[in-house]
Amino acid sequence: MIFVKYNQLDIKDGIKLHTIDTEKFKTNLIAVMLTTKLQKENVTKNALIPAVLRRGTSILNTQEEINKKLEEMYGASLDCGLDKTGDNQVLKFYIESVNDGFLPNDNENMLKQSIEDILQLVFNPYTESNKFKKEYVEQEKENLKQIIEGKIDNKARYALDRCIEEMYKNEPYGLYKYGYVDDLKNINEENLYEYYINLINNCKVDIFVSGILDDNIEDIIRNNENINKLKERKPEYVMPNISGKKTDKENSVQEQMDVNQGKLVIGLDLDLDNEDLKYDAMIYNSILGGSANSKLFQNVREKASLAYTASSSYYRFKNNIFINCGIEIANYDKALEIIKQQIEEMKSGNFTDEEVENAKQGIVASIKSIDDEQDTEITYFFGQELSKNKLDLNAYMERINKVNKQNVIDIANRVSINTIYFLKNI
Repeated sequence: MIFVKYNQLDIKDGIKLHTIDTEKFKTNLIAVMLTTKLQKENVTKNALIPAVLRRGTSILNTQEEINKKLEEMYGASLDCGLDKTGDNQVLKFYIESVNDGFLPNDNENMLKQSIEDILQLVFNPYTESNKFKKEYVEQEKENLKQIIEGKIDNKARYALDRCIEEMYKNEPYGLYKYGYVDDLKNINEENLYEYYINLINNCKVDIFVSGILDDNIEDIIRNNENINKLKERKPEYVMPNISGKKTDKENSVQEQMDVNQGKLVIGLDLDLDNEDLKYDAMIYNSILGGSANSKLFQNVREKASLAYTASSSYYRFKNNIFINCGIEIANYDKALEIIKQQIEEMKSGNFTDEEVENAKQGIVASIKSIDDEQDTEITYFFGQELSKNKLDLNAYMERINKVNKQNVIDIANRVSINTIYFLKNI
């Protein structure tokens, strides 16, 4: 049994406070998540905004001033990032600081200070003449350009992104989360600030506070001047939909690049019509390729020695499973044959009850470890917030433990291959 004191409440329409009261850590972690629709016209701007906001606030105008303030806060840390979650782009901001109970000075309120600082960073940035500072925007555009152009450096990640792009052509999920170099030339300090104002007034806002908490967290948020300036909104984001997806014809894509090892990615569609089937799909994925005892690992890598790596991952927000293999280019046909064979064997029920139990135990163990890290715990509850099916950790484990072999066979027969992507050498 896991005991987590998790609560949520609406500060305003579209702005929600989540509290995780835990004594497991000596730190408080505050996170602000801005969720908005993935759209081609805005994807690059959204990727740029966290980096620009990190450069300065209306009070602390430079990164040097921000860093000095963090040092004064007993070495607090600040981070920002970007995620693609379903058909949404999520801008993430974190501050971690020592809990007040572990400070040498009793009259310091580090939690309140940390909350105010992160809200200042996100909602009250440094501006000049009602626009972002030109120098900051230009520097961060160059940094973002290097990130986008550098995506080919990680060949395994590049192959996965390309497979997703092919599967979701002309759809939001096919967009690269960091955007596109061609879009950068049209972004300047003025139109980026205009877009930022539109974003914070229309996106979904989630504020997470994790640590040893007292009863005044809600008051701190409600009385914060930056929160008070925000208007109520009907958030512009996409709730995940259960939609039956079945592909009759496999799409095969091959690309050439200067690589020593071939990267094979197979995108599978899951034809699910019920939210509860997602838990069965997790067990299916674990048996197929989600663990060291999986069919892919044992048959493609260990027995046939055709792959350096062989695994699969379940993307529950899109009902997809992606199989990833690093192989010798010459082994492509044989590796693909054995992978397809494993998919068919799952449909025929050629796996044991013991494999089902082992998969369940592995997933339950990972659920039990969620509250071992503050950021992992926040990520879990944020994922619950974005999904229609909300479960606490104990109910989550109970649902996993209910899965049986027949449930997994039923899922296997809802699986179809959408796209086979292969990155090979020139």
